[in-house]
Amino acid sequence: MKFDKDLDVRGLACPLPVVKAKKALVGMSPGQVLKVVATDSGSVSDMAAFAEAAGHELLASEVSGKDFVFFLKR
Repeated sequence: MKFDKDLDVRGLACPLPVVKAKKALVGMSPGQVLKVVATDSGSVSDMAAFAEAAGHELLASEVSGKDFVFFLKR
């Protein structure tokens, strides 16, 4: 999937992946896509809840080895 910015939050535990994603999205323009790569399994439900609450669109989430990959549209 095409994205405008990527964010590596591997090794960080809840709530840091969401906090860092939120901060990254603030600096992006509406319609841009952020790719987030995390290792915290809790980030699966956290990213979905964050996207819905903040008005962003979770375009996709997938597992790649030990990584959880998310694509968030601002």
